Amino acid sequence: MANHPPSHYLDIGQQGEDLVTQWLESTGWLILHRRFNCRWGEIDIIAEYQGGETQEPSKNILLNTQNLTLAFVEVKTRSPNNWDDGGRSAITAQKQTKLWRTAQVYLAKYPEKADYNCRFDVAVVSYQQKSQLKTGVISAPDALFSLSLPGYELYLQEYIPAAFDASIF
Repeated sequence: MANHPPSHYLDIGQQGEDLVTQWLESTGWLILHRRFNCRWGEIDIIAEYQGGETQEPSKNILLNTQNLTLAFVEVKTRSPNNWDDGGRSAITAQKQTKLWRTAQVYLAKYPEKADYNCRFDVAVVSYQQKSQLKTGVISAPDALFSLSLPGYELYLQEYIPAAFDASIF
């Protein structure tokens, strides 16, 4: 059996981010950035939700900006029965600090978003190779969203809004 180069294999982390992006869009979120990075770190997804605002049709301006939410989303994609509780344990205080600093850089770059309600969300995605799936058995009946790819099934197991408090930094 030949060893394939790393580029041959599916980037399962990126596929998990694709799944979460599709789910967020289907629930009314606007994706602003994917894999935003700076010297402090990377944020997988930055999304905006304009819940409840109305627009003045003739001027195309927002009348109520207090309902605008900006979510900095960390996606954790893991195989079943992994060591870190689906990625939840990987959101350490150090990781939270990196996300917070990266979000500060983002808001400095896009100051028009600085007045939005900002939060840090975590999406937990699980995946299985299709060869491991048993015929007729639903592997993730409680999944919020799923995606089928050649050779893989991905499931959005949990979406945690405001997963950690940025005010502790």
